[in-house]
Amino acid sequence: MSATPRAIELAQLAAQAAADKLARDVRAIDVSDHLPLTDVFVLASAPNDRQVRAIVDAVEDKLREAGAKPVRREGEREGRWVLIDFIDIVVHVQHEEERDFYGLERLWKDCPMIDLQLDDSGSGSGSAEDATGADATGADEASGSRADD
Repeated sequence: MSATPRAIELAQLAAQAAADKLARDVRAIDVSDHLPLTDVFVLASAPNDRQVRAIVDAVEDKLREAGAKPVRREGEREGRWVLIDFIDIVVHVQHEEERDFYGLERLWKDCPMIDLQLDDSGSGSGSAEDATGADATGADEASGSRADD
């Protein structure tokens, strides 16, 4: 079994809303084969608590427009890791330090990633590139060298 078309649609909307608020390293993981409670985890990170909150608000607003209401929102007070449960998808917006420490991508590495088809023309990142200029493979665009060489 794989994620439903509705879950993929919501994940793409959530990811675009996060990217539009300059979220970093936005990804979606199809966890439907491993979890009976949800189909997709959407992951996004931000460098500070204020931006985490702005991303969370944008994602929630965008998904409400699409007819999805959150059933749970946790971690908002601290602003370091906010989880929004929309049943079909769960959105995790984390401070970069929490994202590195908890490594949800490592925990769910056996699950397939979902192509988010992010729009590069907006103000969001829209790609797997982070603010340092290194893409998700660790290659530096300017020099073509790998960050771990």
